[in-house]
Amino acid sequence: MTLRRAGRAVTRRGFTLLEVLVVVAIIVVLAGVGVVALMPQFEGAKEKLAKAKALDLTQAVQIYKVNNDDYPPSLDALAQQQPNGGPPLVQPDALRDPWGQPFGYNPQGPNNGGLKPDIWATRPDKQIGNWATGR
Repeated sequence: MTLRRAGRAVTRRGFTLLEVLVVVAIIVVLAGVGVVALMPQFEGAKEKLAKAKALDLTQAVQIYKVNNDDYPPSLDALAQQQPNGGPPLVQPDALRDPWGQPFGYNPQGPNNGGLKPDIWATRPDKQIGNWATGR
């Protein structure tokens, strides 16, 4: 009888369907937990990217002012040929925030004390802009 069991153990060559299903279920549960845990990190990364893009657009607006003696009427002007004949300062996709919405723009810059224009991305609970405070 021991010889028969040993023979069966040797002839078994794969996993049963139940064993494979248990492993797949464990992987799915772990992946679900990982996604739930990482979603806040993903949103935080988008907010940091929005801040960085707003600062990049601020530099492009400053370059526009130096080249043309005034701030652009809208951010769209940065993606077009410049009035002085120069090439566009940014690509059109740079004018959208990480959520796919256009950046806000106020050339008077009330959040920056009038020293530079305000550029921001709007989220339901806050604005992410190029100003120092986290308004």
